[in-house]
Amino acid sequence: MASGFFALFDDIAALMDDVAAMSKITTKKTAGILGDDLAVNAEKASGFVSSRELPVLWAITKGSFLNKLIILPIAFLLSAFVPWVVTVILVIGGIYLAFEGAEKIYEVFVPHKPSGNRISDTTPTKSEILEQEKKKIKSAILTDLILSVEIVIIALGVVIEETLTVQILVVSIVAIIATVGVYGIVALIVRMDDLGLRLVSASNGKGFLHALGNMLVKALPLVIKGLSIVGTIALMLVAGGIFAHNIDFFHHILENWPSIIKEFLIGVVVGFLALLVFKLVKKLFKAIKK
Repeated sequence: MASGFFALFDDIAALMDDVAAMSKITTKKTAGILGDDLAVNAEKASGFVSSRELPVLWAITKGSFLNKLIILPIAFLLSAFVPWVVTVILVIGGIYLAFEGAEKIYEVFVPHKPSGNRISDTTPTKSEILEQEKKKIKSAILTDLILSVEIVIIALGVVIEETLTVQILVVSIVAIIATVGVYGIVALIVRMDDLGLRLVSASNGKGFLHALGNMLVKALPLVIKGLSIVGTIALMLVAGGIFAHNIDFFHHILENWPSIIKEFLIGVVVGFLALLVFKLVKKLFKAIKK
């Protein structure tokens, strides 16, 4: 009887070792999207009144958890009954990620018309502010949904050959790390300027605290911009990696090149092709409407 218990504990320990090892590998594979997720949500969670930043971020975090509760069971069912669909979704998601990265690069280098929305000279009412918050929260949760699908599918793609138990444990751990880690860091980022202002006010206008406070206030927009740049590069790398590992044609081109350069170039090419198709289709629809 005792030997049976020890054998069970040994099996559990072995399973946990496998899960820990696979979770580490999977987290590395999804790091690119986590970087973009961090950049996007830091941007969306900033710009509110100081007292509203954390409540808004908490609302987005709850939405992110709900997204993953919906996505995870669907992903595991697909993996159990139609595993080839996981690869198809992975490639489609890779095209979307490459497109998103290409669109960001395009908007930086190619002039485009500013939004037609006019800025009102009147001070918004409390109800208008709350309505703007709701819209921003919905937008952030929708973006999180798309990125969460990619995180879960990429994580599942890494452990697709493993048993269903390992798949569920590894992907669930990655999903929890993605949510808690990303939104925890976002919370720290969006409060940087508030902490800086507190340090400035406590410093009597001089000394180390004053310099540190000013640095934190000025650093916030730079940090968000830097994250956006890193996130865009990461999008191209993740997308290129998806194509290189799941499409035979891409796997065999530029074989002698370093994988990081190869995957980045593949991501850029596919991204701009997807962007070109999108713009052509958009123009076609406009022509049809006229």
